[in-house]
Amino acid sequence: MRAIIYCRVSTDKDTQETSLTRQREELHAAAEKWGFDVDSIICDQSSGYDLDRPGVLDMLEKIKTKEIDAILIQDETRLGRGNARIALLHCLMKEGIKLYCYSQNGELQLSETDSMVLSIVSMVEEHQRRLHNLKIKRGMKRAVERGYRPEKNLKQRGNVDGRERKDVPIEEIVRLRSNGLTFGEIAATMRGFGYDVSKATVHRRYKEYENNIEVTDD
Repeated sequence: MRAIIYCRVSTDKDTQETSLTRQREELHAAAEKWGFDVDSIICDQSSGYDLDRPGVLDMLEKIKTKEIDAILIQDETRLGRGNARIALLHCLMKEGIKLYCYSQNGELQLSETDSMVLSIVSMVEEHQRRLHNLKIKRGMKRAVERGYRPEKNLKQRGNVDGRERKDVPIEEIVRLRSNGLTFGEIAATMRGFGYDVSKATVHRRYKEYENNIEVTDD
C-alpha cells in the first residue's frame, strides 16, 4: 500500500521547522511500522483554517493521478481545522483514501460529531447530484416534446458521443429559446447532449445573437 506523509505547521517561522522535522521523522517510522510504501512527503506552513495551501493542492493532485491508499498525519489538526478540515475529510473519503494518525497509533477514528457532519454533507451532495440530473432530464424531455431532434440538429464532431464538443451552436440555442425553454433549461439540455456549457454562457450567446440581429436590421 502506498501512502503520502502530510505535515503542517501554522507559520513559516524558523521555530516551526523543528516541528516539521519531528513530524516527518515520526510519520516515516510509523509508515514502516504500518507497512506503507511512502510515495512522497508533503509539508505546508499555513493556517489549518486555510484550504489554499500548496501542499494540500499537491496532495489532492497526487491522489487523482496516482495509486495512493492513505494519508499519514501526526494528528487530525495537521490536516486542517474547522470547515477546512471537514472539507478535506470529505474529499478524501470520496476518493476512498484512508487517514492514519500517529497520535492514535493507527487509522484515524472520527468523533461522533464529525461522522454526523460528514454524513450530512454526503447526503446533501448526493441530492444535489440527483437534482442536477433531473433538471437535465427535464430540459431534454421538453426540448424533444417541442420538436427538437438532436440526431438531426447536432453535427457529430470528435468522438462519437460528442463529449469533446465545447462550443454550442447558436442556432440550437435560438431554436430551443423559440420553443419556450429558459436559459437554465437550455444549458441543462445541451449538457445532456454533450456540450460543456453553463446558463450564463447560453444567456450571453443569445444576447450576442440578438444584438447582431439589431445591428443588421439597422
